[in-house]
Amino acid sequence: MRAGARSVVRKPTNLTLDARLVAEAKNLDINISRVAEESIARAIGEEKARLWKIENRDVIQSLNDYAEKQGLSLDEQRQA
Repeated sequence: MRAGARSVVRKPTNLTLDARLVAEAKNLDINISRVAEESIARAIGEEKARLWKIENRDVIQSLNDYAEKQGLSLDEQRQA
């Protein structure tokens, strides 16, 4: 096992996929399970980020309004 690798419990799952894609993936030695897992993990991360932005929209807008009115503390230190 490589350093830092974590133990993952895998669950067998049935998926219905386009037969042409499955055949092409197999011909190219693409591990369909790994690709599906990585894509699902990415989709979960994107959805969590989207939901976080919605849940924190008011705070984000308040901070943006404050920065627009007050400026950023290091703005005067910036060189043009």
